[in-house]
Amino acid sequence: MTRDLQLQFGYTVSRAIDASTDKGSGGDLNNLTNPYVGWKYDSGPSVYDRTNVAFVNYVYQLPFFRNNNNGFLRTFAGGWELAGIVTLESGAPLNIGVSGSSVSSFLSNTGNRPDITGKVSYPKKVTAWFDPAAFSAPVCATGTDCYGNLGHNVVRGPGRDNWNLSLNKNFVISAERGTRIEFRAESYNTWNHTQFKGDYNNGGISTNVGAGNFGAITGAFDPRVFQLGIKFIY
Repeated sequence: MTRDLQLQFGYTVSRAIDASTDKGSGGDLNNLTNPYVGWKYDSGPSVYDRTNVAFVNYVYQLPFFRNNNNGFLRTFAGGWELAGIVTLESGAPLNIGVSGSSVSSFLSNTGNRPDITGKVSYPKKVTAWFDPAAFSAPVCATGTDCYGNLGHNVVRGPGRDNWNLSLNKNFVISAERGTRIEFRAESYNTWNHTQFKGDYNNGGISTNVGAGNFGAITGAFDPRVFQLGIKFIY
């Protein structure tokens, strides 16, 4: 954008649909959740489907004291570089299942999902990311009702916004020889806000009806991490 600032931004809006819950590879297409209906009942958002994904990365050469007449200030207070990456993404789909013994326990190559008995709401609390009262185990009295009516991957996990920053500087010892000391201070999850997990690959939310913690958050990404580095180049 300017001589001192380089900025890049990207945004994607997307929709991915499949009938698989095996990390999106299609490896379980032979496992029909409901054999009375067929694979079409298992068609829904892919485990990798995130409606909104955006990123920003930048490098900024801080102008302070860079051309100061005072050699000490110019050497130690000037010439610093600030860089960062910001990643923003909406939540991934969650496949809700049924714990314990169900019809899929006796029939091979099948799966099971619960019945949906109310509107899915999102309290977004640690104890209940989504409202577990909206789901119930299938009645299983006539055969066809042994399989739940909940759609494939219809529930969404938490989104994420992550900020990583770095502050860098080269301390020149000899310009002729190219001798310098490179200093780096880096931070990951810079603002140290809690980022809940909640997708097929990372887990993070209890997704089986009948589990004692059904709907609860069970994992989070790492808190803020600082990292310092010094490199001597000669």
